[in-house]
Amino acid sequence: MSTATIAKGTGVPASLPWPGLLALSTAAFTAVVTELLPAGLLPRMAPALGVPESAVGFLVTGYAAASFVAAIPVTALLRGLPRRPVLMGTLLGFALSNAVVALSSSYGLTFAARLVAGVMGGTLWAMLAGHAARMAPAGRQGRAVAVVLAGITLALSLGVPAGTALAGAVGWRAAFGLLSGLAVVLVGWVWWRVPDFPGRPRGARLPLARVAVLPGLPVILSVTLFLLLGHQVLYTYVAPFTAYAGFARTDVVLLVFGACTVAGIWVTGLLVDRRPRATLLGALTLCAAVMLALAGYADLPGVLLGSVALWGVAFGGAPTLIQTALVDASGPDACDVATSLQTTVYNAGIAGGSLLGGVVLDARGPGVLPWTALPLVALALTAVAAGRAHAFPARSRRWSAR
Repeated sequence: MSTATIAKGTGVPASLPWPGLLALSTAAFTAVVTELLPAGLLPRMAPALGVPESAVGFLVTGYAAASFVAAIPVTALLRGLPRRPVLMGTLLGFALSNAVVALSSSYGLTFAARLVAGVMGGTLWAMLAGHAARMAPAGRQGRAVAVVLAGITLALSLGVPAGTALAGAVGWRAAFGLLSGLAVVLVGWVWWRVPDFPGRPRGARLPLARVAVLPGLPVILSVTLFLLLGHQVLYTYVAPFTAYAGFARTDVVLLVFGACTVAGIWVTGLLVDRRPRATLLGALTLCAAVMLALAGYADLPGVLLGSVALWGVAFGGAPTLIQTALVDASGPDACDVATSLQTTVYNAGIAGGSLLGGVVLDARGPGVLPWTALPLVALALTAVAAGRAHAFPARSRRWSAR
């Protein structure tokens, strides 16, 4: 029996395929830690590679750029192949890349390995949500996506700090070696517990241009862009904003935000299949309210930390809600390509928001950052409110894996 069927004779959906979903969630965790770990290791990696710390920072930039460029064309090229072997191939790519980084003393070779990892990342993100939805019982696709995307939150709140601490204890090369080993273990885990799905035959594949204009998709992609722009305007520069507010502990602010994103994922998992539209509207309204509070009262420590906590809850759940809407709107035939489009838009939002925030910070100072973020979040909220018919219906659509 397919995992997407109803339990026979009961009318009750079958349980979630937890071992397979946790494998996909661990893959998401591995990808995020791989992407961001060099940012916490600048002073350690730079002398070993014979370059300044800024050049080590470019290892993160190169990964993101490769992911941005590769997501759409590589996903389109591979969508005719069976899904599980492609997933396993991306994990082997992570294993190889991290092994090279762990062993290399050449900056050029290390940078090339990071580009390979970025291509793997762009391909992986295009697959994860759609694969999770196809594995899940009908009516529980949203919760399955939430489980998988929780790997991102855990990587940001626990994985990257733990990896940085491990590098301090046993060396940065050992940290990347451990990531390589984790990816190899994941290959076996995926082969054992993640079901395979066929690729799309050439005659059945929707052209990329048609996928991009499927009903609801342009609205969903615009919400992704506006939310990431608004979020990154402030989040990228949370350290100078925290100093401007007179609170000396940026680490505490980031810890509160990270912990509350976990709570946001948990709440979203409970509501995403029953009230996805209302939950997303609530999350974006909360984000907008947070920006207002930070704009006016960030100098009060209680308001600052309380607002950051609410921001973490709201932003922790929003990507899962948007991703679920995208999978619902695209359906099983086009979800991988649609997700590759969203991956590209997501990275564009991160880059654009960071750039806009930097320009505003230099020109007007950190106090203007929440006011800059607010209209962008408001645009995302408006798009969700207007996208009831196709993009953000009151309840998730139900499609089964075939």
